[in-house]
Amino acid sequence: MISARARILLLLLVVMTAALAAVAGTTRSILLRDLEHRVDRLLAQETREFASLYERGVDPETSRPFTDPERLLTVFLERQYADPDEELLGLVRQRDGPKQLVQPRDLTMSQPLENDKAGRRAIFESGDRTGSLDRPSGEVRWAKVGIGAKEEPDAAAFVVAIHTEREREQVSDVFVIMLMISAMALVVVSAIGWAVAGRILAPVRLVGQTAAQLTEQDLTRRIPVRGRADRDETAALAATFNAMLDRLERAFAAQREFVDDAGHELRTPITIVRGHLELMGDDPAEREETLRLVTDELDRMTRIVEDLLLLAKAERPDFVEPEPVQLAELTADVFVKARTLGERDWELSEVAEGEMRLDPQRVTQAMVQLAQNAVQHTAPGGRIRIGSRTAEGHVELYVADSGPGIPPQDADLIFERFRRGTARRGSRGGGAGLGLAIVKAIAEGHRGHVELSPTEGGGATFTLILQEGL
Repeated sequence: MISARARILLLLLVVMTAALAAVAGTTRSILLRDLEHRVDRLLAQETREFASLYERGVDPETSRPFTDPERLLTVFLERQYADPDEELLGLVRQRDGPKQLVQPRDLTMSQPLENDKAGRRAIFESGDRTGSLDRPSGEVRWAKVGIGAKEEPDAAAFVVAIHTEREREQVSDVFVIMLMISAMALVVVSAIGWAVAGRILAPVRLVGQTAAQLTEQDLTRRIPVRGRADRDETAALAATFNAMLDRLERAFAAQREFVDDAGHELRTPITIVRGHLELMGDDPAEREETLRLVTDELDRMTRIVEDLLLLAKAERPDFVEPEPVQLAELTADVFVKARTLGERDWELSEVAEGEMRLDPQRVTQAMVQLAQNAVQHTAPGGRIRIGSRTAEGHVELYVADSGPGIPPQDADLIFERFRRGTARRGSRGGGAGLGLAIVKAIAEGHRGHVELSPTEGGGATFTLILQEGL
C-alpha cells in the first residue's frame, strides 16, 4: 500500500507536471503565433512597397511611368535588401515557364526558391495573392503582386517569400529547453516535496507511534504541540490527540479509583458479615442479633456501591441534564424536603428570583445531602438555614448550620472520597465519606464549585456556586 507521504508527493508531481507542460505548450503556441504575425506583417509591407512603385513610380532613365514589367521588377529589386530567410523575386511569363529575376545576394536558407523551378511555377500560376508551400526543407510563406495589362493581367509578378524553417527550429529549441528545465524543476520539487511532506506528516506519525505505545498502565505520553492550534492544523491535531489522552487518563484513573475505593470500603463490611456468620450459634436471640447486624452491613454496602456508581457517572457528559428552572421554586422544594430530615429549627432565609438552566434533580440531591450533613452535626432544635441568591453570572445555594464547625485543616480534606476529616463533627457521623464528594461532583458538573465558610455565631456554611450558560 502506498504511504500517505508517497501519495502526497505523487499528487504534487502530477499537478506540477500538468502545470509545467501547460506552460511549455502555451509558450510554444505564443511564439509560433508571434512568428505568423511577424511573417504576415513582412509580406504585407513588401507587397505594399512594390504596389506603390507599380502604381505611382517612374523609370529613372526615362522619368516616365513604367511600361515594361521586367524593367519595373529590375529597378525595384536593385533597390531592395532582403532580410535573412527572405527572398524577393521577379517572375516574367515565358513559354517554358516564368523567367526569374532575383536580387543578387548570399542566401542563407537551405533550399531557396530561385533553385526550385516547380515551386516558382506553383506560386506564379496560383490564383491566390498569398499562400504557403510545404516542402521537405520547411514551410515557405509567400505573397505576390501581379503586373500586366488588360489583355494579359498576369504577364509578370513580384513575389516575396519568407522561409520559416529556421525560426520554427528556434521555437522548437526553446520548447525543448523549457521541457528540460521543467524536468529538472520536477526533480528539485520532488526532493523538496518529499522533505516537506515528511515534516507535515510527522505529527501524524507521532500520533500513531504514541497510540501504539499507550497501555492501560501508562497513559502519560503526550505529543509536543508546536505552533498555535487555532492557526496550524498539525498543532490542532496534536492538541486534540493530547486532549483525548487526558480524557482517557482521567477515565482510567476514575476506574482504578472506583475499584480501589470499592475494594477498600467493602472489605470491612464483608469481613464483619463473614465473622458474624461464622460465629453464629444456635441461640435464637443470637441469630436474630446476627441477622440484624448482617442486614445493616449489607445496607451500608448497598449505599456505598450506589454512591460510588454515582461518582463514576460524574465523569460522563450526561451526568448533568440542564433545563430552565425557576430558582424560587427550586429553593422552596429543597427547603420542604430538607425539613423532613430531622427535628431542627429550619429557616428559609432568602430566595433567589429568576430563571436559570440547571439540573434540578442533581441540585436537589446536593442540597439535601448538605442538609443531611447539617442534621448529623447539630443537636435537636439546632438552627439550620437554607437559601439562595443570584450574583453576576451565577447562582448561590447554601446550607448553614449551628454545629461545631469545620477545623481549618479539614476544609479541603472533607471533599475527598472516604474522608471525613481528622476531627469528626459530633458523634453521629457514621457515613462512608462520599456525600461531600458527590456534592462537589454535582457542582463541577454545573461548571461551578463548593465553598465552605464559617457560620456567624458558630457552625459551617456550605455554598453551591453554579454558573449560568450550560
